[in-house]
Parts: sequence; C-alpha cells; structure tokens
Amino acid sequence: MYDVIVVGARISGAATAMLLAREGHRVLLIDRAKMPGGKGAATNLVHPPGILRLKRWGLLDELTESGGPPPIHSYGLQTGPVRLMARLPAVEDEVAEAYSPERRRLDEVMQRAAVKAGAELREETALRELTTDGAGRVSGVRVQGPDGSQFTEHARLVVGADGSNSTVARLVGSEKYGARPVLNKSHWAYWADVPHDGRVRTYRHNRRHAFTWPTHDGLTILGLALPVADFAAAPDEERDRTVLGAFREIDPEFAARVSPEGRVGRWMTGAVPNFLRHPAGPGWALVGDAGYTRDPITAAGITDALRGAELLARGVAEGLAGDDRALDRRVAEYGGRRDALVRGHFEYTCDHALIADYGREEQEFVRAMAKSPAHGSGMVGMFATIVPPAEFYSPANIHALLDHVDRDTGWKLRFVRWLARGAPRRLPPATRLADRLIAANLGSMGDFLLGAAAPGAGRAA
Repeated sequence: MYDVIVVGARISGAATAMLLAREGHRVLLIDRAKMPGGKGAATNLVHPPGILRLKRWGLLDELTESGGPPPIHSYGLQTGPVRLMARLPAVEDEVAEAYSPERRRLDEVMQRAAVKAGAELREETALRELTTDGAGRVSGVRVQGPDGSQFTEHARLVVGADGSNSTVARLVGSEKYGARPVLNKSHWAYWADVPHDGRVRTYRHNRRHAFTWPTHDGLTILGLALPVADFAAAPDEERDRTVLGAFREIDPEFAARVSPEGRVGRWMTGAVPNFLRHPAGPGWALVGDAGYTRDPITAAGITDALRGAELLARGVAEGLAGDDRALDRRVAEYGGRRDALVRGHFEYTCDHALIADYGREEQEFVRAMAKSPAHGSGMVGMFATIVPPAEFYSPANIHALLDHVDRDTGWKLRFVRWLARGAPRRLPPATRLADRLIAANLGSMGDFLLGAAAPGAGRAA
C-alpha cells in the first residue's frame, strides 16, 4: 500500500514524487516510457518562478554545470519600429534569471532526485485501469509491466501527471473548462555559432511571432509561430528560408549573426489546445499538462509544471496526516488554489497566442513601457509568469504608464492621459471614462485593464 501513486514521470510527476518522498511518504512513480525518454519538441525555457523552485530543491547547479545554459536576465518584445527590452523582476526577492536547459537533461535530473528521495520508479509500465473502493473513491491502479503482465497497486491517492491526453483524466471523467482550440502553430530549431547576449527576444510583426534565446551546449533556439490558417508543413530547407527571412525582416542586426548553415538537427513543430481540467476528486488529482495546458507562445509549460507540483505536494502532504476525507478536502483545496494561481496567465496567453498585430495606440503603450523601467520590467515579468496580469493591468499601473507616453502622440492618447492624470480628482467619472477609452482603442490591453479589478491579486510565486 502506497501513500501516493504518480502516473507520469516527467517534470510535473517527478517533482511531485520527489517532494512527497522527501516528506517521508511512500511513493510509486510509473511511466509507460523507458526513462529518461526526453521530450524532443520542447523550447526548454524555464522562467524565474521555475528556477526558484529548482534552486530551493537543490537541483539548479546540476542543470547549469559544464555544458549547461547561460543565465538570462532580460526579455524583449519588438512590434513594428518599437523595441522593448527589460530586466526580469525578482521572484520573492531571490531569483531574477531564467535558463533554457536541455529537456532530456532536466527530466534526468528530476527523476534521479525523486528516486534519491525514496520514490520507487517503474519504467515501461502503462496504466490500464483505476481501482475504486465501495464508495467509488479511487483506491489504486491496474497497470501493465514491460513483460506484458498486469498487476494492481493500491494507494491513498493517485496523481495523473501524464500529459494533456491524460489517461487518468479520462478514466475519472475530469471535464475541461475555459477551453480554446489550437490558436497557432510554430516551428523552431537549434542553431550553432550565434553570438548571443543572453536575452530572450520576441517579435510581433505581420501576424507572425518570432522568438530566440540561448540554450544548452552553446546553442540558440530560433523559431516562428504563425496563425493556424497561415501555417504550412514544409521541408527543412524551406523552413530555413521562412524563419531566417522573418528575422532578416524584423531584426536584421540579429539576423546578421545567424549563419544559414548553422542549424543543428531537424526543425520541430508544436501546437497545443488550451484548457483547464477539474484537477481533483475523491482519491485522485491532476498536475502539469494533465490538469492545465496553455499555448507555448509564452514558453511557460515547464514553469507551470514545477509550480503546480509544489502546490499539489504541499496540500497532499498536509492531507496524508489525516484520514481519507481530510486528504480529499486538501486535494480539493489545491484545485481552487491552482486556478487562482494560473487563470490570469491562462487568459493572457490565449490572447497573446492569437498573434494579432498591435495597432498604433498599442505600439505607443509599448513604447511608453520601454521608457519606464518599472513598467518594462512588469511587462516582461507578466510574460514570464512572475507578475499577474491583474496586477500589471490595474488602473493605477496603467494610469501611471500614461506619464511616459510621448507628448506628441495622437489626440486620443493625449485626451485619455488628461482624463486619467489631469482631470480634477473630484471627477472620478473622468477616470472611468479614460478606462473605457483605453479599452476601446487598445485592444486586449484595454480589455485586461477593465478586467483587472480582481481583489487581492498579487505577485505570482
């Protein structure tokens, strides 16, 4: 009898197993693949909230030793002629850098840490059924081993960490909500011999989203995301021309550093739907992509997996100290906490994934962010899942940003700035009118402003 059985031994599953085993709980970790079985189609970026956890768990040094990725301190966005590059804000005043480690290496580090902590790892072991007790509560798993034999293991809790097509989620009937379809498709590859200054660069131009950052072994990731309707499969040589052509058009200075012969390996392609699943029920829970998947355009999958594992493990460890009702109650509370943590960034990512071009007023706001270090840091911190959208798009923050809008900008923004910053304070309707005008002229930025009144919204950890 185990305390917890975790199905899926990659990042979210291995992290959950490691944390619970470190607390002294008996944990079985299973995966249908031969480990480490690294996932090839991954852009690898881990934002500061994920790095904070790796550091606290004592795993970061192993990832960044010889051949590991360099630290990344700044993220940027270019839209048309407007460039924003800003330093990342610190998470809990402790970590203000990102890394892009090799995915296979990260899987290996996490799995070794789980086993070292005391978790039992069984590879090439596939989930076939869930067992239940007389009250219908999940009580264990029926699995098939590498030799084809089937056997049953019991536990007080079964955790599904088995990806967006989770077998655990299907077997318990967990429903999706907030779902959006695939919003874009992207291709990316590793490039050698690209002099890089340790920054994440993203670009929004002609309904294309280009991106690049340094990764492991001296390599650099270059990629391009396109709306689904504009994406077409093509031979690698054609994709070379498409992606490098996009960089030459939007950032010729950076493109000049890239040799057309420098690609290492094949082009990879990615596209995922967006959804949340109900993450908990009697005797079961979901973590990582099994419970929550968002478009990779904000490169937050690994970070979300690490944050979610910590959140779940904390609740489970508390629940295991009581009876099964207490455990189920703690796991249900995890579901609410997870939604509170991720919902704002989920909506922000879905909007970002539409790859809509910024209008003139939106570009003026980005230009203002580039002139205000605090706003620039907040903008890239939002992309990096550090700053909640409700915090960045709060009326007070956006009104303060108006102070940095160019004086010779169009009449609309001059009028909005006067309403928000110059109208007499005894006329609060003027401020509300300013907010409505922003919403009407700034696309999603304005929508987020009007929707940012969530009470108690604070910085993400």
